[in-house]
Amino acid sequence: MKKIIILIIISFLLSGCSIYNPYNFIMPDDVEFIQVVESLDTPQKIVQYMFFNFKYEYQAIGVKTPYQLWKIKKGDCNDFSNWVRVLGNYHGYTTYQIRMILKDINHWLGVFDIDGELFYTSNQFYCVNSYESFEDIVKFYCIVKQKELIKYQVYDYDMNIIEEGELAEKWQL
Repeated sequence: MKKIIILIIISFLLSGCSIYNPYNFIMPDDVEFIQVVESLDTPQKIVQYMFFNFKYEYQAIGVKTPYQLWKIKKGDCNDFSNWVRVLGNYHGYTTYQIRMILKDINHWLGVFDIDGELFYTSNQFYCVNSYESFEDIVKFYCIVKQKELIKYQVYDYDMNIIEEGELAEKWQL
């Protein structure tokens, strides 16, 4: 009987139920966290909070929920882009995440769509320039950071891939 209960618990945890999936974030019942989230009602405030309150620390596996990130104050680019995706969406913004597979590393960007203009975040930094397309964001990032792109994927709020692309000849320096 004990083995059956353990098997059921393990099956539940591995089934992808939203309570254990950081991409299907459920707001915790923590008044202090909710107050922080409520106060971060613009993209600038969301990213400014990250800049002053979170420290970059590479995480080899997984992504933290916004609540986990808020609690431990350390995360990597995937954690930060997930923070942007969830908090921006909470305040009515259309948000995305871009996963870039680069020659030397993978990197994630958070993206806000504000009246049809795209603004991105990289870790705790907000790019004040607007872009017309996800490809333009990836191109700009790769050129400025001198990174060689293999491919990129754009995810909507529900983590569905909505666009994919590769390095184009026209991006060459």
